[in-house]
Amino acid sequence: MDIEKIKKIIEGQPNLSTALGMNFVSTPDEDMCMATMKVDQRNRQPFGFLSGGASLALAENLAGVGSSALCPGKICVGISVSGAHVKAVSEGDTVTALAHLVQKGTRLHVWNVEITDSLGDVISTVTVTNYIISSKKS
Repeated sequence: MDIEKIKKIIEGQPNLSTALGMNFVSTPDEDMCMATMKVDQRNRQPFGFLSGGASLALAENLAGVGSSALCPGKICVGISVSGAHVKAVSEGDTVTALAHLVQKGTRLHVWNVEITDSLGDVISTVTVTNYIISSKKS
């Protein structure tokens, strides 16, 4: 999935994605998108592990990037995020999120996101539902 136009929008202004250190990556698969995030002081718990909230934010933001790439000119907002964390990741590691489009409707997109550590072990699985709305014209 080509997400270069969406990346330019994200990188051009302060937002949660840049604040937490998310990096979005285009993929050759039109129903899949990817992001990485280094575990550091921006997204870890006080104990030195990746925050579960940061993992959910990574998944929701990635699914939003994917829906936005599929629906140019539309606004894509997360309406449901549900995840399970199965392994801790220490500061200094980098996680990779891979989002697969499960359902592409005209108003709803459902994504399954798997987040892995640098060894390829699954650390979180997340389902994200996005609502697709028309942008208001000025």
